[in-house]
Amino acid sequence: MHDVVIVGAGPVGLTLACELGLAGCSVLVLEREPEPGSAMRAAPLGMRGLSAASVEAFYRRGMLDSLPIAPGFTEDANDGEPSLPRRGGHFAGIMLDPAKLDGAALPYRLPSPAPGLVMTNLAEVEAVLSERAAKLGVDVRRGVTVSAVTRHDEGVVAQAGAEAYEARWLVGCDGGRSTVRRLAGFEFVGTEPQFTGYTMHATIAGLEELRHGFNLTPTGMYIRMPIDGHIGVMDFDGGAFDRSQQPTREHLQAVLRRVSGTDVTLTEVHTASSFTDRAMQSTTYRQGRVLLAGDAAHIHSPLGGQGLNTGIGDAVNLGWKLAATVHGHAPDGLLDTYAGERHPIGAAVLDWSRAQVAIMRPDAHGRALQGVVRDLIGTTEGTTYVFGKLSGSWIRHDLGGEHPLVGRDAPDFLLEDGTRLGELMQDGRGVVLDFGTDRPLHASARRWEGRIRYAAGPAADDLGLGAVLVRPDGMVAWAGERHPDREGFERAAGRWFGSPAL
Repeated sequence: MHDVVIVGAGPVGLTLACELGLAGCSVLVLEREPEPGSAMRAAPLGMRGLSAASVEAFYRRGMLDSLPIAPGFTEDANDGEPSLPRRGGHFAGIMLDPAKLDGAALPYRLPSPAPGLVMTNLAEVEAVLSERAAKLGVDVRRGVTVSAVTRHDEGVVAQAGAEAYEARWLVGCDGGRSTVRRLAGFEFVGTEPQFTGYTMHATIAGLEELRHGFNLTPTGMYIRMPIDGHIGVMDFDGGAFDRSQQPTREHLQAVLRRVSGTDVTLTEVHTASSFTDRAMQSTTYRQGRVLLAGDAAHIHSPLGGQGLNTGIGDAVNLGWKLAATVHGHAPDGLLDTYAGERHPIGAAVLDWSRAQVAIMRPDAHGRALQGVVRDLIGTTEGTTYVFGKLSGSWIRHDLGGEHPLVGRDAPDFLLEDGTRLGELMQDGRGVVLDFGTDRPLHASARRWEGRIRYAAGPAADDLGLGAVLVRPDGMVAWAGERHPDREGFERAAGRWFGSPAL
C-alpha cells in the first residue's frame, strides 16, 4: 500500500508528488496519457505565465535554475532592490502599464534571486517536475485510466482495468473533467459559459491584418501572440461549440474572420483547441481520504493565466500537511486547513475570471464597463491593485496572528552570512529565522528539530522583526517583534507542526 496515490501527472499532480516525496512519503502517480509532452503542452500553445508565487515555489525547492524560460519573457531578478515587472499583464485584454505600478504599495517585498514573472510552457514545467519526482523515488505510471474509486476505513483503492492501486490517501489532480471528482461524488457547482475560446498555431495569409496583442472587438476578442501564427479568439456564442469536437480549419477561419473583422485565410492549422469560460468549483476539497487539487477542484477561463498558478498553490499548500498526516505528527485539524485556506482562493479566482468576461461582453453594457475599467487601470492605484491580484501578492490567509505579515508569503530574508530563506527551505521543512544576537528561540526551536529548521543571525533587512516562523509552503506562521515572545512562537509551532519531538 502506498501512502498516497495521485491521479494526474500534470504540473499540479507532479508538484504535489514532489512535495510528498521530499517529505519521505511513498507516492504513486497514475496518468491516463501514455506519453508526456504533447504538442498542446509545448510552445506555442502550451505557453503559460508563472506568477511570483509559483516562481517562489520553484525557487524554494531548488528547481528554478532547471526551468527553461522563454527568451524575452522574464522579469529580472534583483539582489539590490525588489524588482518591478517590465510587463504588467492585463485585465480582460486591457493592458497594464508597468510604469504606473507602485512597488511600495506591494507589502513586505525584499530583493530575491527569483524573478517576479516568467513565461515557460507546460511541457517544460512537467519535464522539470518529472525529473525531480524520479529523484525523490516517486513512481509515475502512464497509460493508466482510473475507472473506479472505493473507500474503506484504512484507505482508498483506485481501480484501473484489472489493476487495483491501494493507498492511505487519494488525490485527484486530473483536470477539469476529473474522473476522481466524479467517481468520489464531489459536488461541482458554478456558472455556465458566455463564450467559446480557441487557441491555434496556424499559417495565415494576410496575417498583417491582425493587430498584435489583445484586441477587443464588437464581436469578441482576438489575441495575436508574439510567435507568428499563434492566435487566440473568444467568440461570445454562449459556449456553444462542443469541446468534444476538434475544431476544423473552416470553423476556425470563420470564427477568426467574424471576431477580428478581417478576411484572413488559414492556409494550414498546425495545432488547435477550444475552451470556454465555464466557472465551477467543488463545494469541498476533501471527502474523507479523497482530496482534490488544481483544475479537478476548480475550473474557469484561462484569462490572466490564473489556473496553473492556483493549482500549484493548491499542491504546495496540501503537500506538507498531507505528509505530516501520513507520518502521524500533524496537529488536530491540520489537513482541514487545506480546504479552509485554498477554497476561498479558488472562489476569488473564479470571480476574477467572471469579472473579466462581463467586461469583455460585446454589447453596450460591456463597452460601458470597459471604459470605466480602462480609466481605473490607467491610475497608479488601479494598476497596482490589478497587478497585486495577478502576481498573487494579495493572498493573505487568516492564521490568527496579529502582525500583518502573518498569513502572507514570506519575503526572501537575507542573513548576514549570505544565506537566504529560500535556500533554507529546499528540504521542505519549516524555518524559523532568529534575527537577534542572543538567539532567544534556539532552545524552543530545538524541540521541533526535524520539522523546523533553525537559523540565527542579523539580516540585511529584517523588516523590523526579531524573528519569523515560516511554514513549508512559504507562508509566515508567526512573526515576533525585536524581542520575540517565546511562548507565542511555541504556540504557533505547536499549531502547525504538532507536539514537539523533545
